[in-house]
Amino acid sequence: MFQRPPLISAVKRQLRIRTVYDVNMLEYDANKSLGIFWVSCEAGTYIRTMCVHLGLFLGVGGHMKELRRVRSGIQSEKDGMATMHDVLDAQWMYDNQKNDSYLRCCIRPLEALLVGHKRIIIKDSAVNAVCHGAQLLLPGVLRYEDNIEIDQEIVIVTTKGEAVALAIAQMTTAVMSTCDHGICAKLKRVIMERGTYPKQWGLGPKASNKKKLIQQGLLNKFGKPNEMTPKNWNPKIDDYNAGKVAADVAPTTVTPVKEKTKKRKRTKDSSSSDSDSKRTPNKSDGNVKMEVTTPAGDASQEKKKKKKK
Repeated sequence: MFQRPPLISAVKRQLRIRTVYDVNMLEYDANKSLGIFWVSCEAGTYIRTMCVHLGLFLGVGGHMKELRRVRSGIQSEKDGMATMHDVLDAQWMYDNQKNDSYLRCCIRPLEALLVGHKRIIIKDSAVNAVCHGAQLLLPGVLRYEDNIEIDQEIVIVTTKGEAVALAIAQMTTAVMSTCDHGICAKLKRVIMERGTYPKQWGLGPKASNKKKLIQQGLLNKFGKPNEMTPKNWNPKIDDYNAGKVAADVAPTTVTPVKEKTKKRKRTKDSSSSDSDSKRTPNKSDGNVKMEVTTPAGDASQEKKKKKKK
């Protein structure tokens, strides 16, 4: 549906497209020329403009008399709806009787809106870093749900079930179960306020040594080297796992094995003519032509010669 915001609106008046999923006519009164219809539409659709367009389409004109929102997202008027009188009574009960049960029924936590999202539970030491905008890395992940796909919107929660931020997944569940480093998700919107959990970054051996050098004046206030910086100072983070891998893999030497060639000796027996006639050519002899004569063949040839004479 093509719509333009009305004259009195909080957004820019430009043509935009909104999707209407379903429309149902609930009731119509011909005497009063009033109709009630139910609409399921995309967020940002102007129902008042839609009523005006319906009147123009029918050729009779029309305008909206009353609007009632029955559902927004996963929240509907049948689940968890409360009036302002209920909130007032719940506050009076909490102030006078110190009972917050009625107040909890009227005011629901924010996490109730995110029950349909896949969750990644992070460690308490990584909560404040995520609240300050840090990307979620795999070492800070404690648990995660199944069937998480890349570019899927997920929610990052604490071990107590508190929502920290909305994020876009950068790893699937299978990849997170097989890797030990990398970015799991990129933040979309931070929900929790900063300082709710204590700061836990900058407490490692490298960061602690850097703070000591800054206090002693061996580094400037930004942690950069100056004239007093010792020569053995290395600002790069050492990879302690590289030494372990090199130590585990021991160097192996390969000794060549000499193959012994066997020389074949051929023995010739001149006395036995049968062995010469039955001799078969070897592969090393190349193309060898052999003629084998039998004693029966020699006798027949001698008889033919005598007859000719």
